[in-house]
Amino acid sequence: MISSFQRNSKLYPWCIVRQLPNMQRITIARFHHRSNADGYLSVLRRIEPEANFVLVFAPN
Repeated sequence: MISSFQRNSKLYPWCIVRQLPNMQRITIARFHHRSNADGYLSVLRRIEPEANFVLVFAPN
């Protein structure tokens, strides 16, 4: 049986990840289209300019 996380990760391959100290990371959001992810990423960078965010393609 496929979990809801696995199903969502296949449907939404573009991820915004926040990089934390000690090689830790948090997935902030997942998107179906890269343009949506780019727009959300630009908003996050304006809200929290000191945080490190990365856009990642993770097709799983």
